[in-house]
Amino acid sequence: MAERFKEAVNAFRNNGGILRMSEAVQAGISRRTLYAMRDEGVLEQLSRGVYRLASLPGLEAPDLVAVATRIPNGVVCLISALAFHDLTTQIPHAVDVAIARGAEKPRIDYPPVNVYWFSGEAFTSGIDTPKIDGEFVRVYGPEKSIADAFKYRNKIGMEVALEALRNWRARRESNIERLLDYGRICRVERIMRPYLEAMT
Repeated sequence: MAERFKEAVNAFRNNGGILRMSEAVQAGISRRTLYAMRDEGVLEQLSRGVYRLASLPGLEAPDLVAVATRIPNGVVCLISALAFHDLTTQIPHAVDVAIARGAEKPRIDYPPVNVYWFSGEAFTSGIDTPKIDGEFVRVYGPEKSIADAFKYRNKIGMEVALEALRNWRARRESNIERLLDYGRICRVERIMRPYLEAMT
């Protein structure tokens, strides 16, 4: 590897192997060096302005990591969250991400993103922060994701919400009280309850 990239590579390593353009510049890496590292295959570009050391092991969920880096205040939601928790057979064609109502729509060209505006407790509750590929990713937990699926059933399909509920119910650790709490927060408890009762 070219000697001139050594310091830059160390800066990436000290930050878990991923840096945004602004963070790289703050760390003393010029844009020119970044582009040269990308062109020579030392870095891979995850999204516009997000770079990662190419020598790291392959990413398990590159789209989620790219979105978490580009939209740090967003939360992975709906089909993307259900897929992360293995509660759906749907394959997300874009990353579903929730942002606070009133926030500006993030400008992100890749990966494709569906933005949803959530407000109050519906936005702030039920957030997990698992470490995926070395990055902390904000994603709604299983119960909150199911409540959201019922809330957005007209957009994503009632069958998606029901499949997620069935898959979750089949798990030994399913906590019905927690699910109903999120149902109340999302104002769908009365819609969910009959389906839940039919499955018990």
